[in-house]
Amino acid sequence: MIRSAVGSLVVAIVAMNQPAHAQVTLDVAKVTCDQWAGYKITNPQNIALWISGYFNGARGNTVLDTQRLTADTRKVRDFCITNPQVPIMQAVEKVIASAK
Repeated sequence: MIRSAVGSLVVAIVAMNQPAHAQVTLDVAKVTCDQWAGYKITNPQNIALWISGYFNGARGNTVLDTQRLTADTRKVRDFCITNPQVPIMQAVEKVIASAK
């Protein structure tokens, strides 16, 4: 009986020492320019890559122009600095669509 109690205690201690892994998801439609440009969620480049894939996928474009991605990201960042409350998806649509 003492062995099973000690065994249970050891299992409980080991289980408590394991780091908790939370699943983190992000609704990009709710991210504001302030959150994006201010590194408040993650590195803005991570979200910029996802947004690029989202819009290019919607157009059926499978070509990645890395220089254009970098330039577009800078344009969106500049827009976001002066428009912090605009959702990032709207900012991208406005900045990139106006550039075409």
